[in-house]
Amino acid sequence: MMTSLLAYLLIPLSSAVIIQFLKKNDKLADIVSNVSLFAGLLNISYLIFNPQNVRFSFASIADNGFSLIMVLAIYLIAFCVSLFSSGFIPRTKNKHNFYSLLLTGVAAMCGVVISLDFFTLYIYAEALAIVSLAMICYEDNERGAEGAVKYFFLTLPGSVFILTGISILLFTAGTFNFLNLQSIANSGPMSTANMVAVAFLCIGFLIKAGIVPFHTWLIDAYQGAYSPVSAFLGGIATKVSGAYAIIKIVMIFKLFESTAGRISEALMLLGAITIIWGAIAAIRQKNFKRMLAFSSISQTGYIVLASGLGTPLAVLGAIFHLFNQATFKGTLFLNSASIEKSAGTTNMHKLANLENSMPWTTWTSIIALLAAAGLPPLSGFWSKLVIVLALWEEGAKGYAFLSLFFMLVTFAHFAIIQKKIFFGKKAADGEKSREMPVFMLLPVVLLSMIIILAGIFFPHVYSFLMQAVTRNML
Repeated sequence: MMTSLLAYLLIPLSSAVIIQFLKKNDKLADIVSNVSLFAGLLNISYLIFNPQNVRFSFASIADNGFSLIMVLAIYLIAFCVSLFSSGFIPRTKNKHNFYSLLLTGVAAMCGVVISLDFFTLYIYAEALAIVSLAMICYEDNERGAEGAVKYFFLTLPGSVFILTGISILLFTAGTFNFLNLQSIANSGPMSTANMVAVAFLCIGFLIKAGIVPFHTWLIDAYQGAYSPVSAFLGGIATKVSGAYAIIKIVMIFKLFESTAGRISEALMLLGAITIIWGAIAAIRQKNFKRMLAFSSISQTGYIVLASGLGTPLAVLGAIFHLFNQATFKGTLFLNSASIEKSAGTTNMHKLANLENSMPWTTWTSIIALLAAAGLPPLSGFWSKLVIVLALWEEGAKGYAFLSLFFMLVTFAHFAIIQKKIFFGKKAADGEKSREMPVFMLLPVVLLSMIIILAGIFFPHVYSFLMQAVTRNML
């Protein structure tokens, strides 16, 4: 199965090269990028959800379920960003370079999620970091350059920690292959040297995920980047390079059940602090894009908290919330780009009554905001509910109450934002806004539909993810 997934890496990489020969034809570059990603999205969707797999509860693909759902998320967000960008980016911005970077980023992320050992994962994660760095400063302005510099210097320690952890594993365990490490972890108590290696790996990937206190680079990178780039980074790139790897580590080493319980406790504590800090900081923001960045940090906190707990139910919640965060944050960042292009600002105090002039942008934003807040029956409700139930089941009631409380805080804050931006009294910048063209609305409508459908058909999602988690953690 992993060999067959290589196509999802090689095809976008080939398309990225082809686009460089289409510098004088932006429309053809649009077509190559969108068709490549859409074809991959259709293919991975059928591979997972074909009638035979659904009929037999996904038993035939459960061994690679985590990788498959991540490839689906990667292609979904990348296609939506690509389609949106074909109408958003003017010809003067060298669109072919943007598409090449986007497709190369897709290839690197697919490499991360189909890797079979930590060293290969690290190589692809570093390739993704280089692509992300180039994309952050794509617009070639002061804010983008500042965000890129902070991204480079503040995530560099993460790379050092990861490489150190891999080196220790090689000397102590003699391998960094996932299956071999899992066999070692299952054979008995984890050695002190292996625990140190795992701790280094966790710190490195937490830095790349933007978890508090390693989050400062993320805010300026998201806000300073070109708007479609923010959607790409906030929707999927930082999730793959950080949160995905943390979940993978937990699934391999079963930290909660092993002698590495201290690492598990540290992950839970950092996850809880991140939920609190991100939610409170988001409330204080005036800029819609900056608010989304802090909110994204808070949502990632739920993933790390559940990963730290490490039970199969908690890991299921973490994986599903990672996918959900990709959909609702992708929607919100794309809509913030639409608002900025139409109204000329993302300052929430200068925006109001957008529902009349931008109804599709308004209602897709509301769906995404409510999903992020955990309102039933949307997908975000189920992933957060699973995480809370997993915490309660294992006796971590304090963390469960904290998660519930900040779900309410997020809901109240987002309700105020919705009223202020979309239904408030008319503002000068809001009055001049106009709805985006249809093909720029299609990506956010698609993501909104997935948010709704993933919530409605959660029993099928649960069946798929539970098989994938239990097969990979045994």
